[in-house]
Amino acid sequence: MAVKMKRRDYISWDEYFMGVAQLSGMRSKDPNTQVGACIVSPTHKILSMGYNGFPTGCSDDDFPWARDGGALDTKYAFVTHSELNAILNYRGGSLEGATIYVTLFPCNECAKAIIQAGIRTVIYDSDKYAATEMTRASKMMFDAAGVRYAQYERSGRRIHIDL
Repeated sequence: MAVKMKRRDYISWDEYFMGVAQLSGMRSKDPNTQVGACIVSPTHKILSMGYNGFPTGCSDDDFPWARDGGALDTKYAFVTHSELNAILNYRGGSLEGATIYVTLFPCNECAKAIIQAGIRTVIYDSDKYAATEMTRASKMMFDAAGVRYAQYERSGRRIHIDL
């Protein structure tokens, strides 16, 4: 009897979890920036997901999506970031030792939540705000708290999903 070999073109864990984060971000109704996050256990189990959007009960049609204007005229006072949503969506207990995959490097407020939740590793895709003080603050806190962060290494693989 011939032994059949497993297929070799399957996606890696990093491709899988970053793909889930990217797909989660596609749920965001933000017209400018769609961010997704996926929290994973040390044994490669998906624990939670999130995307940037308004809190539950706050209508996407009633709150502003603008980027410019007064505080109450822009999204910034109201939107919950994907990382915080993923942490808050988790109902299973501790996130100690988990990894979070996120499509955009976490802001300083999300960095605090990541640290406090016990997440030990951040894998991010884009770091387009690297030069900002808030992103620098995130990295300073991650370094001080021993949270490892690394940029996702794109494989160049294209994945097509028909829905």
